[in-house]
Amino acid sequence: MSQEFSYEILEEIAVLSENNKGWTKELNLISWNNRPAKFDLRDWAPNHEKMGKGITLTNEEFAVLKETLTNM
Repeated sequence: MSQEFSYEILEEIAVLSENNKGWTKELNLISWNNRPAKFDLRDWAPNHEKMGKGITLTNEEFAVLKETLTNM
């Protein structure tokens, strides 16, 4: 069953790496299906034409992650 969805990259925060095929691992702020934006970490094809699996984090989850990494 195919389900349509929409997304809008509101802010490109960081490109963490790029592989030899031009795909980049990025941290972005994305609105999925016109919902409030979330932090999103995933692989993207050049020009954001395709995407790989990733994770999304709310502001609260991102704050916990940031604090955890800072304290490591």
